Amino acid sequence: MSAKNLSTVANEVIESYGNTARHLIHASRVGGERAVGLVEQNWNRALRESRSQLAAGVAQNATALQQTFCGYYRKGLSMTTNGAQDAVNQVVNLAASGVDRVAANASRFEEKTGVTALNTLAHATLPGALALSTLAARIEKSSAGLARKIAGDKVVAKAKRAATTARKPHAAKAA
Repeated sequence: MSAKNLSTVANEVIESYGNTARHLIHASRVGGERAVGLVEQNWNRALRESRSQLAAGVAQNATALQQTFCGYYRKGLSMTTNGAQDAVNQVVNLAASGVDRVAANASRFEEKTGVTALNTLAHATLPGALALSTLAARIEKSSAGLARKIAGDKVVAKAKRAATTARKPHAAKAA
C-alpha cells in the first residue's frame, strides 16, 4: 500500500483544497481587475468620442465619478479577496491542527487502553483517503492551470501550510 498514515493523507487533502481555493481567489482577483480595466477603457473611449458634445465641467465630473467608482471597486475587490484568502488560510490551519490533535489523541487512547480499534479503522479508511488525495491533487493542478490562464505566470504552484502547528512525534504513528 503506502507508507503514509491517515493523518498525513488527511493533511495533504486539506492543503490541496486550500491551494485550490487560493488559486480560485487569485483568479477572481485578477479577473475583477481586468473587468475594471475594461470598464475604464470603454468609459474613456466613450468620453473621448462624446467630449465635443459635453460642457467642460460635465466631462470633468464624469471622469471624476468614473475614477471614484473604479477606486471603490478596486478597494472592495482587494478587501474581499484578501478576506477570503485569510479565511482559507485560517480554515486550512484549523483543520490541519484538528487532524493532528485527533491523531495524537487516538494514539494516546490506544496506548492507555490497549484497544486498537482506531488504528484498525485508520488502516481500513486509508485506501479511500489516498484516492481522495489523488483526486484533490488533480483538482488542485487543474485549478492552478485555470488560474494561470486567467492571471498569467503569477500563480503559486503549490503553497505550503503555515508552520504554526508543529507535528508531535506521537501524532503521526497512530492515525
